Amino acid sequence: MRIRIVGAGAMGRGIAQWAAVAGHTVELCDVRTEAVTAAVDFVGSMLERAVQKGRMSAEDSAAALERLVPLDDPWAPGPEVELVVEAVREDLDTKAEVFGKLEQALPESTVFATNTSSLSVTRIAASLRDPGRLAGLHFFNPVPLMKIVEVVPGAATRPGIPPVLTALVESCGHRAVTVADTPGFLVNHAGRGLVTEALALLEESVADPAGIDRIARDVLGLRMGPFELMDLTGLDVTAAVIDSIWQGFRHEDRLRPSFLTPNRVTAGLHGRKTGQGWFAYGPDAPAPAPEPPVTGDAGRPVFVAGEEGDALRGELTADGATVESGTVPSEGALVLVPVWGTTVAAAVASLGLPAARTFGVDPLPSAGRRRVLAVTPASDPSAARDARAVLARSADGTEPFAVSVVRDTAGSVAQRLLASVVSVAASIAERSLAAPADIDLAVTTGLGYPVGPLAWGDRVGAARVLELQRSLHATTGDPRHRPTRWLTERAQLGLPLTQAGTSPDACA
Repeated sequence: MRIRIVGAGAMGRGIAQWAAVAGHTVELCDVRTEAVTAAVDFVGSMLERAVQKGRMSAEDSAAALERLVPLDDPWAPGPEVELVVEAVREDLDTKAEVFGKLEQALPESTVFATNTSSLSVTRIAASLRDPGRLAGLHFFNPVPLMKIVEVVPGAATRPGIPPVLTALVESCGHRAVTVADTPGFLVNHAGRGLVTEALALLEESVADPAGIDRIARDVLGLRMGPFELMDLTGLDVTAAVIDSIWQGFRHEDRLRPSFLTPNRVTAGLHGRKTGQGWFAYGPDAPAPAPEPPVTGDAGRPVFVAGEEGDALRGELTADGATVESGTVPSEGALVLVPVWGTTVAAAVASLGLPAARTFGVDPLPSAGRRRVLAVTPASDPSAARDARAVLARSADGTEPFAVSVVRDTAGSVAQRLLASVVSVAASIAERSLAAPADIDLAVTTGLGYPVGPLAWGDRVGAARVLELQRSLHATTGDPRHRPTRWLTERAQLGLPLTQAGTSPDACA
């Protein structure tokens, strides 16, 4: 296939490298000829590096570079061009102008694709004489490494075009997911579950950014915590995406932005690229503060209360803790309450527990060796230090647990992050914006989660996640936590979240 790529910036040159390596002839062009020269040189250096690392042969590298054709004029006639991929700046008028000129220069059979990440494909196509020839083809940076592409048909896109684009993407070694033309498409939309809930936890002073990130990594198994991720992406970019998706979905509560971000963006606290975001960067930046040492009495007896207590009771006993039996705690014993979607304060009130020495423990199975201890305003600090020491201890010869201390909140940190991630993904499935399998594929490939959000919900159990979300909703009254119909139905029917199920069309 002969492909013309308009725009020789980071995305354009990445797409050019990807397509040329896959065997396609690529015309690379830009209104700035110097950008084309720089892009060809960059692709050449990337191919040379691949040869040095043994990832491709020198012959294949030379052949791919030969298929990369610098073009002086983006609007030159191209009777053999079958596909155009536009990768210019994110501006509706600019993209409309580019496609308007291409429409005059190229055959009617040439398919147009826009690499927009935030603009409506339908609105871009509306400026064309034939809007049916255009679809979205959203790559992620760096293109050769991010092996996922969103295929986005606009409202007027001809039905035959998305399958052609899907076949092209997959023949070149990437995975393609078909996504509705909605704000954020799929990956950016699904990613809101993590960062919006992390910001909400920070708003409520449940933990600081470093503490939330530790729990996200060590309990949920994420490669990066949400605040690290925002610093890497750039808070200016993240905040704009959060706002645009929330506005595009008409102020959907579960996508609600935080009041924390606008002032930080205005102050230039964008993250790595500015040297300061949620964390400091650069050669003069102070080292991250270590977690405080464990100083309490690990031998203090503990009483585990509540319906969720059996698993924790067994774990602590195996780790050598002194765990009391019976129905009430002894005088002076620490009381640990595993809470699922509720608060320690509520357990103190409902079970008549001693407020000063009662603490919450997150019962969510941990991906690493970290436990989470929740304290209330009534907690005795000395008792809290002892509780941390008890949770940190482990059986002889095994590594101690790290213990995060957080403020009491419904569901604790990891539960709320997980519930939000699953909820946003279920909302995408519920609205038929993407197929369940595509949602999980896009999130694991595009965001690097250890498992897709719907599969993650199935791993915990649909009924269990529904119980969590109902408890969060009832405890807080915040509509952001309300369960989706997708989750509720599947929990009630015993179906997995990853299964689309029977639709009315299937019964016709």
